[in-house]
Amino acid sequence: MPVPTTIKLHKASRLLELGYNDGQVFQLPAEYLRVMSPSAEVRGHGRPVLQTGKLNVALVNVEAAGRYALKLTFDDGHDSGLYSWDYLFQLANEYSRRWQDYLDQLAAAGASRDPEVSVVRFTP
Repeated sequence: MPVPTTIKLHKASRLLELGYNDGQVFQLPAEYLRVMSPSAEVRGHGRPVLQTGKLNVALVNVEAAGRYALKLTFDDGHDSGLYSWDYLFQLANEYSRRWQDYLDQLAAAGASRDPEVSVVRFTP
């Protein structure tokens, strides 16, 4: 299980930086971490709930949860779900694919990352 050796919260750029012993460094956007939350609220007990309007979300706190995970607190009030070391490493390594899948899901649902935008669909 890869465990980060450095964890930095960059508040201005809304990035969580994870560094590993082998020299790998990943910067994960707060929005990405929020929409990929391992919480039941997001995962929906087997039926994932698409997260919309999280474009401007920020991380306000990062704390260790034992020796196996991080608890992340976001400025939209979301603070449930523990990000295990394994899950964080997966999120980092699969960022491009997971992010594109999320964007595709938003498009298919006619939803937006921007909380100020409501997408309206007209059907003939």
